[in-house]
Amino acid sequence: MGARGGYTIRQAELRDAERIYALIRLNDDQLVPRSLGNIVESIDRFFVAEADGEMAGCASYQIHPEIGSPESATVEIVSVAVKRIFRRRGIGRALIEAVSARVAAFRPRETVVLTFAPEFFGSLGFVEVPKTKVMHKLYTGCINCTKHTDPFTCPEIAMVRAVPK
Repeated sequence: MGARGGYTIRQAELRDAERIYALIRLNDDQLVPRSLGNIVESIDRFFVAEADGEMAGCASYQIHPEIGSPESATVEIVSVAVKRIFRRRGIGRALIEAVSARVAAFRPRETVVLTFAPEFFGSLGFVEVPKTKVMHKLYTGCINCTKHTDPFTCPEIAMVRAVPK
């Protein structure tokens, strides 16, 4: 992935887990909390951005299988966070590009996000959809959310982007 624009994007390593955990906690108003143990278990799905010797951002993904049709799985981009002092430098976009490049090898049907930043994801080709179109996400993720009792009244916006074949 390498350096660009004063920052580096790379695959996360186990030594990054505590910094990822701290970054997600810094953005707990926008992100679903993750335990340190969960981050360690899924460290191979995280990408991180470093700038000025600091962890500037992170992003990860989850795969949501389609029952009876594994080739129609959907990938959700999750835990996208960029420290405020590093925003507007292209780091978020670069993290999404890194995650997208990684998951393209799986050939999922689509990529999904639930977000409070629809303008950002819209600029990356995501389009808003009703939450009923991402029921697999609601059943596997939102059902365990501690922030909202009902995924359909949660203010996050569901967005999808088709994956090029």
